[in-house]
Amino acid sequence: MHKLIYLFISALMCVPALGQSRARFDPDGSFWIHEETPNEFSEVSAINLNAKKLRRLPSPGLQITNGTNYRFKTLSVKRDNFTFTTVALKGISYSFSGKFLKGGNFAATALNDEVPVMEGTITRYNNGKKVA
Repeated sequence: MHKLIYLFISALMCVPALGQSRARFDPDGSFWIHEETPNEFSEVSAINLNAKKLRRLPSPGLQITNGTNYRFKTLSVKRDNFTFTTVALKGISYSFSGKFLKGGNFAATALNDEVPVMEGTITRYNNGKKVA
């Protein structure tokens, strides 16, 4: 009799409460500028998030068009607050401050390439001085 009660209680504990079935936020993937890229940032190719270090995704960081990857120096990934700074390469570094426009698990969702999923401001520095 005790085993039946235990299994019943375990089964009830695994059922999510109504309204709590939201998918956890997991934005891993590659992101690029939507529409026309400003001339000052024509070298920016993608922002790559890859927290799980999956081989099918590019290395984490800001990738530029020549293939160089600026690794993240600081990174905070929350739906309402996404920020990073990169390491400097030859004196050049970047920072970003923005937010995601939607939640969910991006890899498990069919996202439309024409619909933005984040917005924010990117800044380029040369030897620590803001240049764009």
